[in-house]
Amino acid sequence: MEREDADGALDSWAQFCTLSNELLAGDGDLAVGPRLAPVVGDLCTRGLATLVRDYFLHSLEETFRNHAVKKFWQHFHPYCSASTVDRIKFCVKEHWPEEILSKALEDICLERGYQEKCVLVLVQVLQSYEDRMPRKKIKEVVCSSSLMPRYQLMVSSVLLTTLPLSFPDILNIYFKKKLEELNSIMAGSYESDQLVDHEPFQRSNTSDWHSGMDIDGSEVSENSSLVKNIGKVVRDLRCIGFTSMTEDAYSSAIIWLLKSKVYELAGDDYRVSVLWCVKKWIQAVPLQFLHALLTYLGDSVDHGSGSSGLKSPLASRPSSFPGIGVPSEALVRWHMRLEYFAYETLQDLRIGKLFEIIVDYPESSPAIEDLKLCLEYTGQHSKLVDSFISSLRYRLLTAGASTNDILHQYVSTIKALRTIDPTGVFLEAVGEPIRDYLRGRKDTIKCIVTMLTDGSGGSGSGTGNAGDNLLEELNRDAENQENADYDDHANIDEKQAWLNSESWEPDPVEADPLKGNRNRRKVDILGLMVSIIGSKDQLVNEYRVMLAEKLLNKSDFEIDSDIRTLELLKIHFGESSMQKCEIMLNDLIDSKRTNSNIKTSLLKSSQTVPGQEEAEVSHDVLDATIISSNFWPPIQIEDLVVPASVDQLLSDYAKRFHQIKTPRKLLWKKNLGTVKLELQFDGRSVQFTVAPVHAAIIMRFQEKSSWTSKALATEIGIPMDSLNRRISFWTSKGVLTESAGPDADDRTFTVVDSMSDVNKDSIVNERMAEYQMTEEEGESSVASVEEQLKKEMTVYEKYIVGMLTNFGSMSLDRIHNTLKMFCIAEPSYDKSLQQLQSFLSGLVADEKLETRDGLYLLKR
Repeated sequence: MEREDADGALDSWAQFCTLSNELLAGDGDLAVGPRLAPVVGDLCTRGLATLVRDYFLHSLEETFRNHAVKKFWQHFHPYCSASTVDRIKFCVKEHWPEEILSKALEDICLERGYQEKCVLVLVQVLQSYEDRMPRKKIKEVVCSSSLMPRYQLMVSSVLLTTLPLSFPDILNIYFKKKLEELNSIMAGSYESDQLVDHEPFQRSNTSDWHSGMDIDGSEVSENSSLVKNIGKVVRDLRCIGFTSMTEDAYSSAIIWLLKSKVYELAGDDYRVSVLWCVKKWIQAVPLQFLHALLTYLGDSVDHGSGSSGLKSPLASRPSSFPGIGVPSEALVRWHMRLEYFAYETLQDLRIGKLFEIIVDYPESSPAIEDLKLCLEYTGQHSKLVDSFISSLRYRLLTAGASTNDILHQYVSTIKALRTIDPTGVFLEAVGEPIRDYLRGRKDTIKCIVTMLTDGSGGSGSGTGNAGDNLLEELNRDAENQENADYDDHANIDEKQAWLNSESWEPDPVEADPLKGNRNRRKVDILGLMVSIIGSKDQLVNEYRVMLAEKLLNKSDFEIDSDIRTLELLKIHFGESSMQKCEIMLNDLIDSKRTNSNIKTSLLKSSQTVPGQEEAEVSHDVLDATIISSNFWPPIQIEDLVVPASVDQLLSDYAKRFHQIKTPRKLLWKKNLGTVKLELQFDGRSVQFTVAPVHAAIIMRFQEKSSWTSKALATEIGIPMDSLNRRISFWTSKGVLTESAGPDADDRTFTVVDSMSDVNKDSIVNERMAEYQMTEEEGESSVASVEEQLKKEMTVYEKYIVGMLTNFGSMSLDRIHNTLKMFCIAEPSYDKSLQQLQSFLSGLVADEKLETRDGLYLLKR
């Protein structure tokens, strides 16, 4: 009996194998189902249901692998086996890989579709057996419902295990090409009507796009036909188990297209905001495409369609998109993803060009505003700090950049980053390398003072109001911040204060804990500039020297702009710090009044005294600047013998001053001031504005036309080397000619006979002549801050040498503290650490001291 059962089982198994092979053959017949039912039923009755399922699936796998899979990958073999150069040739083909991809997917989907029908045949047979037989008589659970999922898993597994490495590249190329084509169709009218004109979406346009992208399977436009073809490829790829790979491919293509669009719109023009245009383009092209694609694939599900009744967190997103209506959750997620990538891409692009953007500030304000919005969205402020500091160190903080350029860039950086981060947290990090570098430059203080007072608005392009200096701009800015701060606290009610407290956020982790939030709200540009120097006293001293130089070289008494600057400085530094500067300006005001009185008095005297000879030089040509020397910086004094006529003029002026201002007397600094000269040559004349020493030189040539350098130096009372340096001004203008003198170390200078000997290029106006003279000689009427410091510190040189003799070597801090401790008598030591370091550096340069490992010791 058992042998008969075994023979029956073998016969049923043989019939099952034969019918299965017949069903799965290349020209298989689905009509074998009725004949297969009793055989499968018999095998299931014998408890062989699992064997039946496994054998059938194994047969399907072998058939699928040997026929469909092998044929599918053969379509892509030419590209996969080609070299890198040959693959580029494939990419430029017009319809590649669309044609082969569509053909390959069509073939394998047909094969898969037929095999799924075969699976359904077996499923129906097993299901009929389950329905026919009582459950208690079934020896084994059949589970026919698991057949189809197992088959689908088998299909994707076979394809993925045989996947060529280059197939994902083929999919990327396909989606990139199709999306470029779609973009050219959909974005053409948008770019001309929306991006250029910056007009909001027009309802008619969005309606047209919506109808054009509507895919209902019957009537399709050109746009929807293209999307339908793409959707068919996506659907077929999903069917063979490439869902994740497909989504990655068209996602990367969309991201690539978005990145290209951002770069195209942004470019190197920083005067136009592009963020709005990018966001509108996202709604116009990628979201329209994704909406149509998801609708075609059946993935477009509304927020309210969930069966659980739970509200999606994405329901708080915008309720509708132009041309789409209420979006599905999938589309909202795509919108958030694309917007974030757009913000991040534009942010990275602007951060990479931030140095150029700040150079063009404030013309580049739209780019700064875009960057601010991007950083608020992404929160990647640290990326800005790291990138910009790197750019500063390689492009700005170099020996080739002038201090003036560095300072202007620093001011622009402060203004730009104040827009991005009003708290000033990131400005502290970015500005520190600039401040450290500027502290090592000797002309930093002078450049800061010049920038504060030169009337260029603190930028090389003169972006401030006409005639304004950076100080006036900063004063207006401070007033605006004060007013805004007052409004913030005065115009606030209890309810708003409570709302503000609820929206409070802690300071960024990069914030300096020593500075409170309120202090950080106001970015004090002048305070940051002073922090470079280390002390406001140094800045005030430098300003005092520059003001003295400016006032001593004035040819008139117009000081309105200087008074205005002084008043602004008094606001920032206090009246006591600026007292000496105020006295200097008052000296100019008094000088103007005194000049007028003395000239009037001398004129009346010459008219009332009969028989008095008329002066060779009129008193009207003399304007004297009378200074209170105790309040002015040390004046550079040089002996000078002026012509007798000028000396008589000065003497008359001094006598009349003594009569008016008894007992005060004038002490002339004959080497200071300016002289306006008119030189005449055969009827033609040239005007110059020069220093007194230059005037004294050329006026000697009225007495005789030729002088040797030795004789002229003796006559004027200046050293030979000084004469040779000063007289080169007149030879460079073509007024004097130089020739060999009687001795080897002597030269002869002769005045030209006529203007024909003078180069026409040398005929310059007064201002240009004065400018050239100052630039060439580089002389100053006032001792510089460095010279004053060196003179003051010379007193302490003996103390320093004595300390180093006793202790051998000392650090800068120890020398500084020792001087403060012991130098308490007049003159007491009151210098800063930076000033002491500067003086010690001078002693090292003079080879009086040397440094080793940060210690100072006597030079041996």
